[in-house]
Amino acid sequence: MAQALGHQVALRGHDIRFVKCARMLADLAGGHADRTIGQRMREYTRPTVLIIDDFAMREHTTTGSDDLYDLVSDRAIAGKPVILTSNRAPKDWYPLFPNPVVAESLLDRLINTSHQILMDGPSYRPRKRPGRTPKNS
Repeated sequence: MAQALGHQVALRGHDIRFVKCARMLADLAGGHADRTIGQRMREYTRPTVLIIDDFAMREHTTTGSDDLYDLVSDRAIAGKPVILTSNRAPKDWYPLFPNPVVAESLLDRLINTSHQILMDGPSYRPRKRPGRTPKNS
């Protein structure tokens, strides 16, 4: 669904970026290490639409939480949307952040200004596993 939305944005001539949350946070952490955090943050702020896949899959570090907060805030100020995909309900995101104040501020921006599409049904992934035959799909 998120990729289809991103594809529609691209067809209209806008830039999009699709990234796994863990990879993005690792990239931003590298920016802290080599002092390129500003440049790296701009790379995630620049596209018209940013799609962050697998959001809230695991607990976040303090630095990762702060980076997410900064990124979401920067994009909100610029009026640029973020599309998140997650296997968890938004109410389950709060405990994944070490600082409850950052969690509340970040998630307030995400949840209270968003359109949520909750998909309830069987996963397509089991049908994609190697070795599956059409008979046992």
